[in-house]
Amino acid sequence: MHTTFMLRKFSPGDLQNVMQTNRACLPENYTDFFFVDLHQRFPETFIVAEQDGKIVGYIMCRIEMGLSNFGFGGLVRKGHVVSIAVMPQYRRRGVAQAVIKKALEGMEYYKAKQGFLEVRVTNEAAISLYKKLGFEITRTINGYYSDGEDAYVMTKKIS
Repeated sequence: MHTTFMLRKFSPGDLQNVMQTNRACLPENYTDFFFVDLHQRFPETFIVAEQDGKIVGYIMCRIEMGLSNFGFGGLVRKGHVVSIAVMPQYRRRGVAQAVIKKALEGMEYYKAKQGFLEVRVTNEAAISLYKKLGFEITRTINGYYSDGEDAYVMTKKIS
């Protein structure tokens, strides 16, 4: 049985459910203020996936100015995927891919020239999904995660 999920922008009423998803899926957890602040500043890139009236995944991003991850000079506007999570029982159904694509549209809305994210070097499923979506590994950050694991920075040009 394959029920479908729908995407929509995060709304403040989703906060507890999104925080619950974050805690269930990731060791990196944030304060409620952090979620609300990102939503207030960048609502177009804070997307939830909902199925049967409950949130099964989310992505939240922020727009930053920084040096290009592709080596051409100067500062560029970049969309940073801060957090993405899909509840375990809803994985492998296209939820992550869908929320990323929607967030990339939001980054385009904010005139970002590239999108980037950090991913654990051991998270092969995520890395292969990001590659499928056009991200490439642009560098490694040693000891990025609180448990000491390294992260790849993966970057994608946005048209």
